[in-house]
Amino acid sequence: MLDFPRWKITSILVLLAALMALAIPSFFSEDQTKAWGWIPHPRINLGLDLAGGSYLLLEADTADLINQRVEQKRDEVAAAMKRANPKIDIGDISTRDGKVSFMVRDVTQVDAAREQLQALTTGAGLTGQRDWNVEVVDSTRFVMTPTQAGIDQQINQAMGDATEVVRKRIDELGTKEPTIVRQGNSRIVVQVPGLQDPQALKQLLGKTAKLEFKLVDETATDPAQLAQGIAPVGSQVLPYPSSPSRFIAVKRAVMITGDQLINAQQSNNPQTNQAEVVITFDSQGGKKFARVTQANVNHPFAIILDGQVLSAPNINEPILGGTASISGSFTVASANELAIALRSGKLPVALKVIEERTVGPDLGADSIHAGIKASIIAVILVIAFMLVTYGRFGIYANFAVVINVVVIMGVLAVLNGTLTLPGIAGFVLTIGTAVDANVLINERIREEQRRGRSVIQSIELGYKEASRTIFEANATHAISGIIMLLLGSGPVKGFAVVLLIGIATSVFTAVTFTRMLVVLWVRRTRPSHLNI
Repeated sequence: MLDFPRWKITSILVLLAALMALAIPSFFSEDQTKAWGWIPHPRINLGLDLAGGSYLLLEADTADLINQRVEQKRDEVAAAMKRANPKIDIGDISTRDGKVSFMVRDVTQVDAAREQLQALTTGAGLTGQRDWNVEVVDSTRFVMTPTQAGIDQQINQAMGDATEVVRKRIDELGTKEPTIVRQGNSRIVVQVPGLQDPQALKQLLGKTAKLEFKLVDETATDPAQLAQGIAPVGSQVLPYPSSPSRFIAVKRAVMITGDQLINAQQSNNPQTNQAEVVITFDSQGGKKFARVTQANVNHPFAIILDGQVLSAPNINEPILGGTASISGSFTVASANELAIALRSGKLPVALKVIEERTVGPDLGADSIHAGIKASIIAVILVIAFMLVTYGRFGIYANFAVVINVVVIMGVLAVLNGTLTLPGIAGFVLTIGTAVDANVLINERIREEQRRGRSVIQSIELGYKEASRTIFEANATHAISGIIMLLLGSGPVKGFAVVLLIGIATSVFTAVTFTRMLVVLWVRRTRPSHLNI
């Protein structure tokens, strides 16, 4: 029992002191800790319910995603038929009713067309399944229909990519510890602590940021036809708010897309001083942009964002530097939002806000005060109970409880954890359960005393026999916490994090730390009897 070497005592004290020191920055404001310079200052982040902020629930427009998929498949079919050797002659490709259909003009090429389509109907990641079904109608007409497995895979992949794009855009805003998680198949939950005005965030996340450059169809000049959406074959009509006719016809073929951007920055036009966005292409995109502009000098091209034409400048000379500027009645703020959206990449699917909440800082402050009050009351009651019931051993247990609370804060700070209102509930629960171990130990020591054992034997057996029960009980608590952590989200996960940290630290402080204190006391005083 008294065999508690000096190195072990030193290790315990150094470990607890270090963890408690890591909790200190959380008691100061962020501005104060910044002045500490090189001194590490990890701190606990406050969740949305404590710091206030914005909550958005985004839902994907899956119908639009499916339409995009159909349009993409149409382009793939057209390209495949052109690549075939010999070229397969087909009619216009229709995308009506969410299906891709076309007719092979030469009946002798039907088998060749079927072979080309085989490579276009097996979805990546779909084992033994096809993402498109192909059937032949009236001998020469092919009809391609997306399968449910293919649609589900497309939605899942798009939502995964969309979650990362949303995360990048929010990180660009400089917000601290946002929570961005998928909910169900087609929704994303966004929580941004400290953001009181979600309008800019909504506008930023509402932009798909699908940037395209297309040539203008100069043959379509009739405003009446443009207003009705009528365009020549191979072209399409898009809204162009800054033009007199409000619409413009552009070629369907895409010159270059925003996927080949490496940078986008808000700037001001040196001639007009109007806000604009300067974009830079990667090497491949720059070469392609130069090649296209060289081939179309003195012809206009349209800069299209999310299906709307921003501007349609004339190509006066080849653009060889790999950079271009986008103008279109921007303010500095709106140009900066577009630059952020383009830098972070386009959303693979349009997102719309279906639920919005703003938590004020006053409500968060009230929650913090209430949580602190509850914690203080719990600590006082626990200390009083242990002191009255167990005397000196109660003092050791109380000391361990206080240290345990500070150590939990230190561990949370090191992990860059976020404290939520349920997390405060976990704190209060930990305070109560932390002394459970000491109650078991002290009662076991009492029992050994009644059996007539010596002081050292009673303490040794008390800790030894109670420790087994303590570890088993906390193991079951830990299992519950792990399940909540893995399967829960939001408040449930916040509670689980504090609970699991509290279980680990309370076992250490209640068993190892208090045993060290008892050993040091016994060595010094050599008591003949225990008042417990």
